[in-house]
Amino acid sequence: MNETSPEAAPGRIVLLTTSHRVAPGLLSWPAWQALRTADAVLCADGAHPQLPYLREAGIGVAEASPTAQELVDACAGGRTVVVVATGEGEPALTDGLARLAGTGRVRMPELELLPASYDLPGARLLDLVQVMDRIRAECPWSSRQTHQGLAKYGIEEAYELVEAIEAGDREELREELGDVLLQVVFHSRIAEEDPDAPFSIDDVAGGIVTKLIHRHPHVFGDEKAETPEDVKKHWRRTKAEEKRRTSVTEGVPLGQPGLALAAKLASRARTADLDVPLPQGEGIGYELLALAVRAEAQGVDPETALRAAGRVYRDAIRQKEGEIALEQQE
Repeated sequence: MNETSPEAAPGRIVLLTTSHRVAPGLLSWPAWQALRTADAVLCADGAHPQLPYLREAGIGVAEASPTAQELVDACAGGRTVVVVATGEGEPALTDGLARLAGTGRVRMPELELLPASYDLPGARLLDLVQVMDRIRAECPWSSRQTHQGLAKYGIEEAYELVEAIEAGDREELREELGDVLLQVVFHSRIAEEDPDAPFSIDDVAGGIVTKLIHRHPHVFGDEKAETPEDVKKHWRRTKAEEKRRTSVTEGVPLGQPGLALAAKLASRARTADLDVPLPQGEGIGYELLALAVRAEAQGVDPETALRAAGRVYRDAIRQKEGEIALEQQE
């Protein structure tokens, strides 16, 4: 029986991929094993961020861009060659290997794709921060924007998000969430340039993380919460401790839509067990105030209810326009 000689063994190619969203040098154990036991380690990009860390660990890396045939030849005799993939991957190399294998005339080495690092949940947010940083530096429009100039877009995007939620459009919801997130990242990038009180997206994220942990002692501490109402009590108590407000009306933005403002004030008064009679006066404003307070007491968001009624009214207008158009055609 003929046995394959060691010289004829086809060897092994390991294509090592890494994520630029993970700190260089943080590789999986299988990746380090493959690198340490390889007969050769190649990388086409001499500026690859992993290379200094590999060399510091004693891994010899040769800067080379072999063709598919050259790589197959390098594996002859049972050798293992690790290719550290560039940021764009190695499409030319893998396509060439596929063509060689397709000929049926070449004894191909074993090919293994080995992810050396993985993206964690939220890793694409790093891409967003990098893209925003470059746009801020290089875009003639974005580089001139201020917090004040962008304020109106934040309001518009928030309303478009609400519209997508109420319409039940999942694709639109995903897109609008992205637009709202852009506003957060854009304002944070502008804030980095403030000469007196700069802050970054990391400061913004760190602040909300601290706030969420503090306001959820039933999750991150020893408090108990069995019902949503228990959670609300924890939230109100910790918020009061943080803000040290002298009135329940503090923190209620007066610039929000009128119905939402009236409902929010009514909610604050009800939560604080304040029995405050509604102000009496003439005109639609006082009538709307009473309607908004009544809606809040019944657990109805007046803004949402009015928008729903507005959509029905819009449809009725369009129907009437259609009827008129048909009459004019006859």
